[in-house]
Amino acid sequence: MLSLFSALLASSTYLPLLFYPVAGNVLPRSKYIVFRGAEVAEAGGMQNVHIEYHGPIDGALSIYYGDCDIDHQSKAHHQLGMTHVGSHELAKRHLDWVDDRPTRFVWLPPTGAPSGACLHAYEGNELVGRSAPVTMMRRKTRRGTAFADIADAMGPWFDGVQYLSEKEPEEVFVAKTKSSKFGIIGGGMSGLMTSLLLDSVGVHDWTIIESSSRIGGRVHTSYLNGTTPDDYQYQEMGPMRFPVSIYYRDTNETLDINDHKMVFQLADVMNEKNNHDPNLAVNFIPWIQSSPNTPVSTRFRRPDGTIPGRTELAANAAWTTNVNATYSDPDEVAKVIEEYEEWADIDREKIKEIATNVFRAHKAAVEAGNFDYSESQYIRYVLDTELNITDQAASTSGFGPSWHYDDVYFGATTWRTIDKGLSMLPASFYPHVEGKIMYETKVEQMSWNETSQKMSVHWREDEFKMDSESIEFDYVVVAAPFSKVRGWKLPSYTSLLSRAINTLNYQQSTKVALHYKTRFWEHLEHPIIGGCGSTNIPLIGSVCYPAYKINSTGPGVLLASYSSGTPARTLGALTELDHIALVQRAMIEIHGQIAAEQWTGNYDRLVWETVEHQAGAWAAPTVGQQELYLPAYFHTEKHTIFIGEHTSYTHAWIFSALESAVRGTAQLLLDMGLVDEAKQVTSDWMARWMNV
Repeated sequence: MLSLFSALLASSTYLPLLFYPVAGNVLPRSKYIVFRGAEVAEAGGMQNVHIEYHGPIDGALSIYYGDCDIDHQSKAHHQLGMTHVGSHELAKRHLDWVDDRPTRFVWLPPTGAPSGACLHAYEGNELVGRSAPVTMMRRKTRRGTAFADIADAMGPWFDGVQYLSEKEPEEVFVAKTKSSKFGIIGGGMSGLMTSLLLDSVGVHDWTIIESSSRIGGRVHTSYLNGTTPDDYQYQEMGPMRFPVSIYYRDTNETLDINDHKMVFQLADVMNEKNNHDPNLAVNFIPWIQSSPNTPVSTRFRRPDGTIPGRTELAANAAWTTNVNATYSDPDEVAKVIEEYEEWADIDREKIKEIATNVFRAHKAAVEAGNFDYSESQYIRYVLDTELNITDQAASTSGFGPSWHYDDVYFGATTWRTIDKGLSMLPASFYPHVEGKIMYETKVEQMSWNETSQKMSVHWREDEFKMDSESIEFDYVVVAAPFSKVRGWKLPSYTSLLSRAINTLNYQQSTKVALHYKTRFWEHLEHPIIGGCGSTNIPLIGSVCYPAYKINSTGPGVLLASYSSGTPARTLGALTELDHIALVQRAMIEIHGQIAAEQWTGNYDRLVWETVEHQAGAWAAPTVGQQELYLPAYFHTEKHTIFIGEHTSYTHAWIFSALESAVRGTAQLLLDMGLVDEAKQVTSDWMARWMNV
């Protein structure tokens, strides 16, 4: 028996955790614990330590790092941590582990940890296990990036070592098991992405709670007239496109916009998971952002009364004179705009910085003071400009900080969209969330049990009953917008997080899609081939023409009105009939009588501020809000993690939602001590802004 056991112990075959030697063939207690996968560590970093039990351990288990020949733990370089295991009364916290004996721990080697030392396991004061010598590497910086560029909470986040170091040692030391139960509130893109990431690292006990009857959140393609995606009669009522790159003709240089590559990566992953099923395929096609004949906002009209296009306006000298209302003092307006732009520093080099790494650019913007003022505030209070001039140079209705990532995105010259509609992206998740999502479940409360350390999520099946339904989770990932969360009864979170939930500003937006018998706009005297234009017709905003199936036969759909900001709130107050009639009249004014002849009467209208599942279009932090609230999302309170585009450095983009899910999942895994899995997530998903 002894020789057989010795052979098994020496082999690389995995030994059962409870394979103890029988009486009469007892191993030395110094070999009761075997360390696995601890040959290399990183000083100043973090990693998991895995052990196997080859003897009964019941009591205080501690792990130390120090010279391999030490005879007492007091001589070690540092302690990793201590806990109680086995049949000890205090070991009940480890109920999820076999026989209450955890096999995975978290190690944060300090920066001065020596190389060539060993890990030592002690039960009380008795040595029960020792590792082979550990090669201690120095903390790596990425591709020459300075550590300061990736470890600042207001710059590119997430520094996992700092995150874990802030916790109590006993909280960090013992990793939790993957059998924990997770709730994901919200089936939008951030919630779906979280479910994918958890599955990818072997965490499968999650449930999505969705208030509506579909997934996708603000990703919402409308297929008009009862059609399917294959009929190509759709418009995007939510996000529409993805910026890819900027081309500079003068230098023949192409600048990639790196952020949105995560969307393309997600599409590749889902296509692979779905075995390239054509019914679930996420394929990208060109999006036309600008087209020569799209309408422009001008008071001038063609002889037939229709609105001229961009090229016509530029070619007609009479039309380019006094196109807009004159300023009271044009020279002063131009002067303060120039001074603002010099301060905001939106030159080609700054554009490149944002396009290359928006997280590092965010940190630079914070340090430069760009988050301290909106454009009008800077002109008014820093440049000491008269109020009327300020309003003419930059409307005083503006409240957002001078954080110009959107200017870079909308400066793209190459764009992509998804064939058959952006809703194909969330649709690719259906096979993977089937049976694990609760539809039409409107959360209204979250309650924390301090004793069990679990969170209950409540909803009400009968609106007038006092009693609610609930389900309990070990962790909850809240992917719902704060515009909805602020209406729930919540546990007592910190003041900063509570204020973020209650006050973060949201933008309002409305969209109207109109269905026509043919794509008549592509056959006008001045044909319009894709692109988005604008008009001076009150409340209409932008008009966007489909970029798919150019010059095809059959019906077509226009995004006939896309309005955001204050005008959208006015439109939201209109009856649906009045709103649709307003937009259809505008289409006749833009294109001529043919728009009346071709309209089928079919339409879709979405007022995002009044959508019960959203209560707003996208997050639009006012000056001070992002800088103040962003760090609050990077702390896990009461086993709750908040994600969504509103918790990102950027807002209003699918990328923002996906980025927040990567951050939130890594944060969740680290909170559980699953360092290996957190590293896998950040490695797999281009998470160059995180330090794990």
